[in-house]
Amino acid sequence: MHHFTYRGGELFAEDVPVTQLAATYGTPLYIYTAATLRRHFEAFDSAFNGLPHLTCFSVKANSNLAVLKTLGAMGAGLDIVSGGELYRGLAAGVDPAKIVYSGVGKRADELEQALSSGILMINVESVGELEQVNAVATRLGKTARVSLRINPDVDPKTHPYISTGMQKNKFGLDMDSALAAYGRAKELPGIEPMGIDCHIGSQLTTIAPFLEALEKILTFREKLSAMGIETRYLDLGGGLGIQYDEEEPPHPAEFGKALADRLKNLPITLILEPGRVIVGNAGILVTRVVYTKTTPTKHFVIVDAAMNDLIRPCLYGSYHAIREVRPAGREPLVVDVVGPICESSDFLAKDRKLPTVTQGELLAVYSAGAYGFTMASNYNSRPRPAELLVDGDKIIVARRRETYEDLVALER
Repeated sequence: MHHFTYRGGELFAEDVPVTQLAATYGTPLYIYTAATLRRHFEAFDSAFNGLPHLTCFSVKANSNLAVLKTLGAMGAGLDIVSGGELYRGLAAGVDPAKIVYSGVGKRADELEQALSSGILMINVESVGELEQVNAVATRLGKTARVSLRINPDVDPKTHPYISTGMQKNKFGLDMDSALAAYGRAKELPGIEPMGIDCHIGSQLTTIAPFLEALEKILTFREKLSAMGIETRYLDLGGGLGIQYDEEEPPHPAEFGKALADRLKNLPITLILEPGRVIVGNAGILVTRVVYTKTTPTKHFVIVDAAMNDLIRPCLYGSYHAIREVRPAGREPLVVDVVGPICESSDFLAKDRKLPTVTQGELLAVYSAGAYGFTMASNYNSRPRPAELLVDGDKIIVARRRETYEDLVALER
């Protein structure tokens, strides 16, 4: 699953002791392993070898240039949702012809940037956006290749904050509106409708919602064909989950087989947008115990990582396994692991049974490679952590730790 292993009583990232990395680069500290990234990408991408396909890594999961470059070298494309993510992808050397642009609020300048870069396709989310894409493309003398995002009204059975394919969500067009929008797209001079896009949510632990959405999309595709609109791409988005705690998500091979059974005779190229499943378990957040504290009702472990470094527990109530970097074999204790932020919601774990720890010890927060640093902030004027990419015994400072000077560098 990943390349964080214990050797001789301490945690290693591939061939490097985590204690060494913490001593050299400080804490809190994000550590990713290149071997895990490669292993997960290969396991996912190869699951669809029976179909014409393009695997576009979801940049929002982890946008670090070193991560993007590692995946790009394996042939990955990118799924982006902003001009900044496009800039990052191009800076990492990813072929723009392998980039698809999603997101509900693309500005005119971002659309111009995308069209000028020659990306594969824009996933259009609304009729207003369709008209804007056409206006920008016409002004540039280009034809915009687009898919329209269909909202299939499928319940992904995930956290409501990361559900994206139901009628109450802000994403995409309902089926009836989408048919009319494709009719309009066919008329617009700056638009080439070439695909269908759908994304129903994140951290899915069963393939049933994917297959339910797929059936609705294929029925919709037949209606488009009757209108004289032939789609060459089917973008099914991402969302396949990982194991944080006791989840049992399907292996990508199971997902690939189910799609191949349904799509193998259709003249389309499948686009997939995995993020978490590639990078989630490829990263940990290392933090140091600053204090321990006992009240009449609670035991607290106060660490130097906080909700500004990893917001998922606070935002979603998410579980992240926490383990000692050097296990000491002490008796377990039920504790809250909390950070220094002045919010009661600043916690990494609540009522968690962990080995008793002492001041100065290192803890590793697992499954932190996705939606970790990308959602980090400077709240309470806290510099963001460094990010390291370990490749065997090689250490790449993928992002240096921010300084106090960085905090005010853009201010006057």
